[in-house]
Amino acid sequence: MKKDVAIPPHANACLMLADGAVFFGESIGASATGIGEICFNTGMTGYQETLTDPSYAGQIITFTFPHIGNVGCNDEDIEANKPFCAGLVVRERPTSPSNFRSRISLDDWLKQWNIPGICGIDTRQLTRHIRQKGAQNAIIVASGEWQVASKKKVLLEKLREHPSMEGLDLAKTVTTQKPYEWTKGLWSLATCHSPLATKFHVVAIDYGEKLNILRSLAERGCKVTVVPAKTPAEDILKLKPDGIFLSNGPGDPAATGKYAVPILQKLISSGTPIFGICLGHQLLGLALGGKTEKLKQGHRGANQPVKNLETGNVEITSQNHGFAVIAESLPKNVKVTHVSLFDSSNEGLRCTDKPVFSVQYHPESSPGPHDSQYLFDNFVKMMDKNSELRIQGKKNA
Repeated sequence: MKKDVAIPPHANACLMLADGAVFFGESIGASATGIGEICFNTGMTGYQETLTDPSYAGQIITFTFPHIGNVGCNDEDIEANKPFCAGLVVRERPTSPSNFRSRISLDDWLKQWNIPGICGIDTRQLTRHIRQKGAQNAIIVASGEWQVASKKKVLLEKLREHPSMEGLDLAKTVTTQKPYEWTKGLWSLATCHSPLATKFHVVAIDYGEKLNILRSLAERGCKVTVVPAKTPAEDILKLKPDGIFLSNGPGDPAATGKYAVPILQKLISSGTPIFGICLGHQLLGLALGGKTEKLKQGHRGANQPVKNLETGNVEITSQNHGFAVIAESLPKNVKVTHVSLFDSSNEGLRCTDKPVFSVQYHPESSPGPHDSQYLFDNFVKMMDKNSELRIQGKKNA
């Protein structure tokens, strides 16, 4: 990247990366400054779900698909009660929304949540830069002080002062502050998110969960009690769950693991069925004795191929993570079940001596394909089997 970049005549915002690369464009959303780790998402749909995914806390999202914002924003396609991302980068300026469900334009929605954005960026060039140089901090300046010519040193200093994603426990910033219950199922045009009858009780540990996970569990007859990330294992087991779910979330699993791992080790020892995804998968790997590492650029988007080693099937998955479990670090009683076909990194594990499994990707498919919804069915079957064994044990006693 050239040091001196020509400023387009209509530019009123800039994006600067920690390595000094500069991109000029036009401001969208809030007239503000946003700073965080720059990443790219390859999904073609579901931008509202992506922007409200708590796993993106502290990150600036670049969409590689050029047309973002076409259908506006609505009240249903959300994955949290508010967005936690630091900024948005898109190729084309969002057009006026064209969808009967739209309640507000993407531009106004970003302003509502004080999220700065920049459009007119060559997102393919930016994506190639991230792939070559790796994930790094970046800053969007979409306010009156955007001219880099006089502010470059100031912006670079801000980027140097901003903490790296490695070592950050962001789960504590997005987790629920108090327990609550969830019984609403998946969205449909006719019924929206209607409450459903329940058969199982699942306790979900919230590290930054997406709401469609709770909906997917409720759709299968689960009443879900959501608890904060630091809830002691004893308090979770007092709720007498049929199963325990470990949610997705942002940040470095090793940092969150300082308090999460001791809790999870007690839960694993209890014999209660456990299912984890994304950060929950990484934390489970740590609790089982494994290690995690930061990926150069991470996996983000709804078109990520993963091979199920137990069935031989290839699933197209939805993903959002910058860290991964090191498969070689797992103990002998833990089997690798899924691998990425992009870089062969670990995408799933299963204990051979406990009812415990997890995947790195997002089977709740919001946004994303439905290839991996079977994992929720497997979790329900596991709880059903565990319940039968418990009943049989009481009879034998």
